[in-house]
Amino acid sequence: MRLFAGLLTAAFLASAAMAQEDPIQQTIQNQLNALKADDFATAFSFASPTIKGIFGTPDRFGMMVRQGYPMVHRPGTVKMLELREVAGNLWQRVMITDEQGRTHLLDYQMIETADGWQINGVQLLPSVGVGA
Repeated sequence: MRLFAGLLTAAFLASAAMAQEDPIQQTIQNQLNALKADDFATAFSFASPTIKGIFGTPDRFGMMVRQGYPMVHRPGTVKMLELREVAGNLWQRVMITDEQGRTHLLDYQMIETADGWQINGVQLLPSVGVGA
């Protein structure tokens, strides 16, 4: 009976995570689509209040993305990887292959607000080189 209860709990938790996954991934994809179209006002709308406070305007946000995250500004292909919880925060891993064919891994910290899921930060993960 304990095994059944444990399996039921695990299934419920997995289902809850999957229910969050779709809107989180859609938020990220919507921002990427807006950035690719140079629609920085729409892209900025997917940022959390903290990010909006840091950059202040869509134009300043757009400049930061163009300069610091060119693979996000002009992604070639995008693949959503795992959604995970770390220290109470939700992180969506995203693999982006840029227009030059280079692959980048990014972690998007997501928060739920009254306006839905928003991006609270993006970390570019270090490249893992090929070893001999």
